[in-house]
Amino acid sequence: MKKKKIYEFIGFMSLRVCLYLVIAVLFIFLYDIGSKGGGTLSWEFVSQAPRRGMTEGGIFPAIMGTFLVTLVTAFLAVPMGMFAAIYLNEYAKQTRITRFIRLSLRNLSGVPSIVYGLFGVILFVNILHFGTSILSSGLTLGLMTLPWTITASEEALKTIPNSYREGALALGATKWQAIRTNVLPYALPGMLTGTVLGLARAAGETAPIMFTGAAFYLPILPSSLGDQFMALPYHLYVMATQHHAISQVRPIAYGTALVLLILILLMNLSVVLVRYRLRRVKRE
Repeated sequence: MKKKKIYEFIGFMSLRVCLYLVIAVLFIFLYDIGSKGGGTLSWEFVSQAPRRGMTEGGIFPAIMGTFLVTLVTAFLAVPMGMFAAIYLNEYAKQTRITRFIRLSLRNLSGVPSIVYGLFGVILFVNILHFGTSILSSGLTLGLMTLPWTITASEEALKTIPNSYREGALALGATKWQAIRTNVLPYALPGMLTGTVLGLARAAGETAPIMFTGAAFYLPILPSSLGDQFMALPYHLYVMATQHHAISQVRPIAYGTALVLLILILLMNLSVVLVRYRLRRVKRE
C-alpha cells in the first residue's frame, strides 16, 4: 500500500510539473508578444490602411480580409460539418465504409496546411476559375476545417445517452424529431466548441491563403469575394521575414501578432459565452 501511494504521489507531481511548465511557457509567450506589441496598438493602428510600403499606418485591410475569409470558411465548414456528423452518428450504419470514413477524417485532420493550399490552387483557382480571391481562400480553409468540425461534432453527439433518443421514439416522435428535440440541444455546446476551435485555427493559417488569394500589399478593402485581400497571418509573415526593412517594421509585426491573438481569443470567448447561455436555458 505504501508503495502504491509513492507511485501515486510521483504520478500526480509529474502531472503538476507538466501543467506548470505549459502555463509558464504560455505566459512567457504572451508576455513577449504583449510587451513588444502593446506599444504599437492604437486606434490608428487598427482603423487605417498601411502606408509607405507598410512602414507606417495600420492594419485595417488585413483585419477585414481575415474576417471575410473566416466568414466564407464558416459558411462552408459549419453546416456541412455538423450535418455530416449527424448523419455519421445518427443515421449511418456502423459498417466498414463508415469506419473507413472516420479513419480518413482523422488522417485529413493531420494533413499539413500547405497541402490544402496546393489543392486549393488546383481546384478553386485553376479548375473552377475563381482566381486568387477571398472565395478561393475561404473554400480552401473550409475544406481544411471540415475534418475538425465533423470529428468534434460527432464526439459531442456520442456523449448524449441513447435513452434520450429512445424516450422520444417511444412517445411516437420520428427519428429527426428525436434528434432535433432531445439530442441537438444537449450536443450543440460541444459541437460549437469544436467548430470554433477549427475556425480559429483556420483564421491563423498562412500557407493556404498565401497560394489562393492573400496579397503582399493591398491598402484598399476588397469590393467582392472575387478580389484579393490582405490577411493578418500573411501580413505578419511578410513583416517578419520578407520586408525590406525588417528591423524598422518589427514593432508593427508584434502589434499584428497581438491583434491576431486578441481576435482568436474573442472567438474562443464567444463560444464560452454561447455554451453558458445554452446550458442556462436548458436548466430553466
